Amino acid sequence: MTADDVTSLIRQELATATTQWNLGTFGAIAEFLRDPGEPVELGDRPGRLFAVTDRGGIGFDDLSGVRLFASETAVGSGWSHRIALCLPETACAMNRRSVLTELGPDEAALRLQDRAGILFDMGLGTLQVDICIRTDDSELIATLRSVAGRSLFEAGNPAMGAIVAKGPHRVFISRAGRCEVYQPIPPADGKSPEGPHTHVLPQLLRNGRTHAATEPVPSGWVPFAHLVPAHPLKDAMARPRPWDGAAHERFQELLAATGDPELTALKHRLLEAINRGADPTDFREPANKFARHTLRVTLRQLRAGSKPPGLSRWLETFDKQEPASEDADAYGHG
Repeated sequence: MTADDVTSLIRQELATATTQWNLGTFGAIAEFLRDPGEPVELGDRPGRLFAVTDRGGIGFDDLSGVRLFASETAVGSGWSHRIALCLPETACAMNRRSVLTELGPDEAALRLQDRAGILFDMGLGTLQVDICIRTDDSELIATLRSVAGRSLFEAGNPAMGAIVAKGPHRVFISRAGRCEVYQPIPPADGKSPEGPHTHVLPQLLRNGRTHAATEPVPSGWVPFAHLVPAHPLKDAMARPRPWDGAAHERFQELLAATGDPELTALKHRLLEAINRGADPTDFREPANKFARHTLRVTLRQLRAGSKPPGLSRWLETFDKQEPASEDADAYGHG
């Protein structure tokens, strides 16, 4: 896809209420989604495309170096899908600060009223995203300034407790865009609110990975964000819904246009073999793990949708279902 194609697709998906977004890295993401009919401001001006609600927002700046890459993954008894927004490894790196750092007023905030808020980098040292908070609360600003230059996880550091108590905006910033969450931070034993929210999971961050091991990404590229179009079998809250053939076909078109051509070819070969009534024992199971995901996902999609004759034998032969792993939750689209 050309840069204009990428921009056009991002513009279209920002205007689509059923599309979900996340921006971040493995173990730390900000998610943006909105309800059908929820008021939204859509921005389309040179240098920035964005969608903002009262609960959060996502915006993209220079998309000229961004590559889109669609993929599907078998999860539990179903599947997930997404389109990764990738930058070259040589161009994706952010500041990788390792201590709490004051950055000053957030002049690039998505909303004008937030640009006087003070931005603090939390110092998590992640590659493709700076994980920040933004606040105009004088008490919180004073607390954070008093411990600037220290690790957020240093023993006795009051910063994290103050951040959770005050619930400032969370701002995740990459080279090509940002995601902002305005909803309160839930307590450590609480549940994330519906709608825009963040996940920061230190145990996953310690792995130092840029993306989940179950997600194929082209060599030399790093995903900094994902767009997740409507799923044909579940709504935005992952609740089951009747099969939506139009949503399925829409993603298959995106997969063919931006996914791995070898996996797309495998999917076509599998569909052709099933449609002509071939014996599944004559179809060789691929050695590549991503290809095996493609095989299982395709069979599960047929089971949910067209249910061709003989499908049960293919499922018995190839769909060795596995429990969901931590990778399924790392980006919030499991």
